[in-house]
Amino acid sequence: MKKVYLILALLFATVSIIFTVLPMGTLAFMPIIPAIAFAILAMRNSDGRILHGSRLILFVSASMLLIVIGKELFVKDEVVADKQFEQKKVESEKEATNELESEGL
Repeated sequence: MKKVYLILALLFATVSIIFTVLPMGTLAFMPIIPAIAFAILAMRNSDGRILHGSRLILFVSASMLLIVIGKELFVKDEVVADKQFEQKKVESEKEATNELESEGL
């Protein structure tokens, strides 16, 4: 049973790393929590000896949890209006209307 928990913890830890790197926001919490839970279950079901793999997965999952919390608290996602693009857009519209008027259409 501990191998099943360890495989599931590894799977969820891998997905949590991917979700943490990609801009998924708080969606990255979804695989982190099961990864931590399965790593703890794998540690509990070991027969007196703690597996190094479960410790590593627990450490990676906890660090991903801290990274996601840090990204949510300190990184601000803002959409800024591009004034140069808007100005070029207005100018190209004016040029297009002038061309159409000069052609007599």
